Amino acid sequence: MSLSVSHLNGDATFLLTFSPKEDARNSSGYATTANRFSILLDPWLSGDSTIYHRKFALARHTVPCSIDHLSEIPPPNVVLISQEKSDHCHEETLRQLEPSLRHTTILAQPAAAKKIRGWKYFNPSKVLALPIYSERRPESVLRFCLPCQTPGGIPGEVTIAFINAKLDMTGLHNAIALTYRPPSVVPSFEPTTTFYNHDFRLSELDLPLQSSPFLEQLPPTPPESPRSTTECLPTPSPRPGSFFPATATNSISSTVTSISTYSPSRPKTMSVLYSPHGIAYSNILPYARNHLVPNAALPLTLLLHAFDRVQNVWYLGGNISSGMHGGLELAQSLLARYWISAHDEDKESSGFSIKNCVTRKHTLAEVKTLVKDGRKGSRAPIDVMDLDCGAETVIEVPDTQIRVRERTVPQTPWPLA
Repeated sequence: MSLSVSHLNGDATFLLTFSPKEDARNSSGYATTANRFSILLDPWLSGDSTIYHRKFALARHTVPCSIDHLSEIPPPNVVLISQEKSDHCHEETLRQLEPSLRHTTILAQPAAAKKIRGWKYFNPSKVLALPIYSERRPESVLRFCLPCQTPGGIPGEVTIAFINAKLDMTGLHNAIALTYRPPSVVPSFEPTTTFYNHDFRLSELDLPLQSSPFLEQLPPTPPESPRSTTECLPTPSPRPGSFFPATATNSISSTVTSISTYSPSRPKTMSVLYSPHGIAYSNILPYARNHLVPNAALPLTLLLHAFDRVQNVWYLGGNISSGMHGGLELAQSLLARYWISAHDEDKESSGFSIKNCVTRKHTLAEVKTLVKDGRKGSRAPIDVMDLDCGAETVIEVPDTQIRVRERTVPQTPWPLA
């Protein structure tokens, strides 16, 4: 299976495309719709981003976007909006989607969902607020069913969880966590899966949130056979006076085992964490312990997190972006295999709120050095990347290997059906 990551602007707009096998490509270079599941993150293509008022905060792109209109990419299954600020929830760009959202569901942070519904432009039944994740509420993880590819196989599943930072008055520090398990391509011979002979007749571009009794009994991906050495999920140790705790050294009872075998009837699970402003690992830990570990979704496949640290005065939010040190904590704690820079564009900004804002830029080389120093004694390397606007990386997971290949997506329109 594979995960295609396309960077559509110089900031935080990504197109993620999950495929059960190496995806087919059309003449424009994008994945075809067959057997894929695509997620568009925080689309902002053109126009200004204004917070409250132009005199308070105004931002413009300085890097031309790789596309001019959302019609140039295949219709995504899901559009994810991480917050209501206009650099993440951009009205002019979102209105480029068809109002009926026939093939797409918008899942947004609660305040952003309310904002989008207030435009009265989209079909309100296709604009949903992301529930805040709680380990006590299994329904706070949203699930999409991926129909079986063969009779007797196991359906696949995409899960989406919204994790909010505690005591964060700005509402900036959150994360959206994704997992993807493809449908099995061969029949399963396990007695517990004979139930899945039901004929799912679902449109690939109109996948419902999991609600049927068939999916409620879907068994999680079992933990794969461990090697002789296990890796432990660390527990954070708070640093006094710091919003983000220090890198953890302790561990909890749940262990994360490495991949050593492959079951054709139980495909592996890929996992992604998108946190453009950063979030403390202590907020991620309950999700990792109660969802990622039981579903064998660790090591984390991909972390999308900023390199640059942004700090404002306390009465205007204080820490705006935790930068590379916050990203390193997440990457190390979740055993991330890949880390791609997000939300680091040098935008043209003006307004009262940014006069005292200080940005500490970090280059790719600096982050790689920090990661190299921070992983001494660890056997799992972290591959750090900074995708140019218009570039694409494909993470492939054949059997027990993970490999990456990069390409630049041709900037030609996507043909509409």
